[in-house]
Amino acid sequence: MRRGIIDASCVIVGVRAFLSATAMNAPSVETKTDHRLTLPEVVDALVADGLVDAVIAETYKKERRYFRGDQHPLIAISEAHWKSLKPPHRTLDLDGLTQWLANWCGIPYLHIDPLKVNFSTVTEVMSSVYATRFRILPVEVTAHEVVIATAEPWQRGWEAEMAPILKKPIRRVISSPDDIARYQVEFYNLAKSVKGAMLKGDTSGGASNFEQLVELGKSNKNFDANDQHIVRIVDWLWQYAFDQRASDIHVEPRRTMGLVRFRIDGVLHQVYQIPMAVLSAMTSRIKILGRMDVVEKRRPQDGRIKTRTPDGTEVELRLATLPTAFGEKLVMRIFDPDVLVRDFSELGFDADEEANWKKMSANPNGIILVTGPTGSGKTVTLYSTLKTLATPEVNVCTLEDPIEMVESAFNQVQVQADIGVNFAAGIRSLMRQDPDIIMVGEIRDLETADMAIQAALTGHLVLSTLHTNDAPSAITRLVDLGVAPYLLSATVIGVMAQRLLRTLCPHCKQPGGMREEDELAWNALVSPWKAAKPQQIYRPAGCLECRMTGFMGRIGVYEVMTMTPEIKRLVANRADVSKLREQAIREGMKPLRIAGARKVAAGVTTIEEVLKIAPPAELDWAK
Repeated sequence: MRRGIIDASCVIVGVRAFLSATAMNAPSVETKTDHRLTLPEVVDALVADGLVDAVIAETYKKERRYFRGDQHPLIAISEAHWKSLKPPHRTLDLDGLTQWLANWCGIPYLHIDPLKVNFSTVTEVMSSVYATRFRILPVEVTAHEVVIATAEPWQRGWEAEMAPILKKPIRRVISSPDDIARYQVEFYNLAKSVKGAMLKGDTSGGASNFEQLVELGKSNKNFDANDQHIVRIVDWLWQYAFDQRASDIHVEPRRTMGLVRFRIDGVLHQVYQIPMAVLSAMTSRIKILGRMDVVEKRRPQDGRIKTRTPDGTEVELRLATLPTAFGEKLVMRIFDPDVLVRDFSELGFDADEEANWKKMSANPNGIILVTGPTGSGKTVTLYSTLKTLATPEVNVCTLEDPIEMVESAFNQVQVQADIGVNFAAGIRSLMRQDPDIIMVGEIRDLETADMAIQAALTGHLVLSTLHTNDAPSAITRLVDLGVAPYLLSATVIGVMAQRLLRTLCPHCKQPGGMREEDELAWNALVSPWKAAKPQQIYRPAGCLECRMTGFMGRIGVYEVMTMTPEIKRLVANRADVSKLREQAIREGMKPLRIAGARKVAAGVTTIEEVLKIAPPAELDWAK
C-alpha cells in the first residue's frame, strides 16, 4: 500500500489548545522521570491552569483515592463532566482535555483520522503487543520520520528502544487515549486481515487489460469471499463509511492496486489503496451478500443489501457493478431510511416553496416533474412527497430503475428491460392495478412520456423526473421528445428544479463582513436580479466535527414553476424556453441562484457553493 493515502492533513492541530491553557505552567520534560500520568498530577495541573476549582478538585481526588490505575486519567476526568472556569466555559470532554494535555506538556496535538492513515505501513513499525504495552500508535511513516501518537507524555523509554531499530527520527504527538486504544485494535486487525487475504487470494493482480477481462466470466478462479479476513475488511469498510457520513462507496480496480473512495457531502475522497487480490475477494463478498452472480464479470449487475450501522440504525446499500479495463468496479450507494420521515423544511424548502409544492401534489390528477442532474436529490424529494401522500385511502405505485429505497407504504416495481418491462410497458401494466398515484423513475423517451400523459388524462397523479438545468427547460425537453404542446398544457401541473448545496459546519463556521471579493461574487450570483446584499456572511473554518472541511451535510435549493394560465398559453403556442422562464419569474418563480442567495444570507452556505452548483441566469433583463 502506497504512502499516497497517508495525508499529512491527518489534522495535526497546532499547539494552541482548545481550552487555552497556558504553556508557562508546563513542567519541564527533563525534570520528569519516565512514568505514566497519575490522576492527582493531572487534576493539580488543571487547577494550576485555572480550569478547575481547587475545592472541587480536592474533593474529587479524595473520592477517587482508589482510582483504577489502568484507566487513563483524562478518561476518568472527562466522566466527571466538569465545566471549564475559563470562557466559554465548555465541558471538559475527552477531546478538549487531550488538547489541553498537548499544550501543557508542549507536544503537538493530533486527531487521528483513520481514513488518512496507511494502516499497512504504520503497523509494520512495531508489533501490536509493543504498541499496547506502551499505549502508543504509529500514525504516519515518511522518508524522513515516524510519527507516533501517545497519551503518556512522560513515558519515553520506548523511544530510546525504537530509534535504533527504525533508523529514523521519531516525532511524538499527543492523541486521545480512547482513540489510541480503539485504533490499536482496528489497525492491527485490519492489517492482519489484508495479509491473510493476500496469502489465500489470487495473486495474479486481476485482469491487466480488457481482452483478459472478457475471459473472466469463463474462467473458474475461486476467491474465498467468505474467508474471515475478507469478512472483517468488508465490515470495517462499511463501518467507516457510515461513521464518515459517506453517501457512496467506490471500489475501483487499477493496474497494480485497487482504490477505495468515499463520496462525502458530494465530494469524492480517496481513502484506501487495497492489493488487487484482496479487492477482488472483497467485491465477490459484497456480490454474494447482494444476491448477485459472482461468476459473471462481463456485464453490469445491480443488487442491494440491508445492514445496520454501529449504533443499530438500519441502512440500505444499492450495489452496481461495471466491467472496466482492470477488473470489476463496484459502487455502493448508501440510503438512510430516515430521509423519508424528514420534514420538507429539513430538506431545504422555504415557506413559499413548500406551500407551492404541497399545493401541486394535492391535485387528484396531472403530471408533476422534478428536474436536475444525477445526485441532486430528486429521488429523496419524490419519496418524501409520496410518503406524505400514501394514506390508507390511496394506492401509490412506483416504477423505478432501479428501486432506490424499499418502502412498505408503496407498491414498487423494478424495470427489467431484458424481459420487456420498460418504463412505458410498466406504466401500461400499472394502469390496470387501480392506482391513484404513479411515480415514474424517469421520462427518457417519447413512449414513456406518452404513457405518463395518458395516465394523467385518465385521472391519475403522475410524478416523474427529467434531466434538465432548470424548471422551464423541462417543458421544451418534452416538446423536443415529440410530445404535443397542447397535451403538456392540459396535463402538467408544475415543474420543480433542484440542486444540493454543501452546508457550513455549525460547529466552526465563522461570521464576517462582506469583503471586496465577496461583493463581486455576490453581484455575480444575483445578477441580473436585484437582491439586497447581506451585512455579513459566514465562512468555513474547519474542525474535528467536519474533518477540517468546514462543511457538514447538504441541503436542497429549489426552483418551483407552477403552470399558470399564461404559461399554459405560451406552452400551447410553442414559446421558447426564455419566454417561459421570463413569464414564470414574473409570476413568482425564484431561480435557483436566488434560492441559493437566500441560503447564503441565512448563514447556511457560501456564495462559492451556490455559484458552483446553480446554473447562471440566461436573461437579458432584470427582475
